[in-house]
Amino acid sequence: MAPLYLGLISGTSADAIDAALVAFDGDTPRTVATAATPYEPALRARILDLALGREIASFDRSGELDIEIGLAFAQAAEALIARSGVARTQIRAIGSHGQTLWHRPYATHPFTVQLGDPNVIAEQLGITTVADFRRRDLAAGGQGAPLAPAFHAACLATPNETRAVLNLGGIANLTLLAPGEPVRGFDTGPASGLMDAWCCEHTGDAFDRDGALAARGCIDDALLARLMADAYFARPAPKSTGRETFQLQWLRERLRGDEAVADVQATLLALTARTVAEALRRECPRATRVIACGGGVHNARLMAALREGFAPATLDTTAAHGIDPDFVEAIAFAWLAREALEGRPGNRPEVTGARGPRILGAIWPA
Repeated sequence: MAPLYLGLISGTSADAIDAALVAFDGDTPRTVATAATPYEPALRARILDLALGREIASFDRSGELDIEIGLAFAQAAEALIARSGVARTQIRAIGSHGQTLWHRPYATHPFTVQLGDPNVIAEQLGITTVADFRRRDLAAGGQGAPLAPAFHAACLATPNETRAVLNLGGIANLTLLAPGEPVRGFDTGPASGLMDAWCCEHTGDAFDRDGALAARGCIDDALLARLMADAYFARPAPKSTGRETFQLQWLRERLRGDEAVADVQATLLALTARTVAEALRRECPRATRVIACGGGVHNARLMAALREGFAPATLDTTAAHGIDPDFVEAIAFAWLAREALEGRPGNRPEVTGARGPRILGAIWPA
């Protein structure tokens, strides 16, 4: 039986730990089990307080949080293994991305911080754990992100169609798969993160289900123009971003103050759809298919706006290609763990800007 790999990640929204137990037929994933385990509310609040600068980071606070997140990741993995009925001895390794707290690729000394101590995960589960995937790429002059394009290229590229893979997490990123050309990929800007934050602040709901709040509003063209004037959108790739830039404070600085809540939500949805569509037209106008994944695929209004923006290109989701859209990134880190153990590079220099291919991730033996 093929060895199994378990991928773990919590994304920009820090709402849950996604876990995927998979085997690989070559580079094609065969999913055995998946689960999304919500953070305990108090733990999530501590994560967001630090990530959003609502609390001054300290070694004590960050160190304790590193262990707490590691324990949460271990518990999420343990629950998935128990539910799957798979023996731990069948799992070759865990690939843990951890929880990003800070990502600063444009600092004088670029750095990225993912918490969730892999020592804790390996010790709790007795399974070899691969983690710290991003920092080697940064050390090699890259952005350390996005990393999923290497996996997208391995399992979703085809020689007879120019495709783009669109991940709609808290941040949107595109992978461009043109036959005979190097893989390219980059973060386009906000996806669900800003919409979720605005919706939660004004309605108490964690997200805008099916874009219902946005549907009650109208796009504020003047506000949209102010948002789209941010220099990030015109910056050439390679580029990456995150909550450190696109957060509510960034939005508030561009509001007049008298906008209707639903109008802002509609405008944020339009911001995601237009910045993604413009990036695709600028960087890969020959794309005939866009394959979407991430939580944003469940926002029917966002998907409709994207479908209109991509026309005549076809928009579908990874579900049509045999991969659950909610767990593509977790599967990607399972794949990256396998690549590390096999001694193969996990980055794509054309995507991250690194000086060359690098084996990503450090290994914590069982």
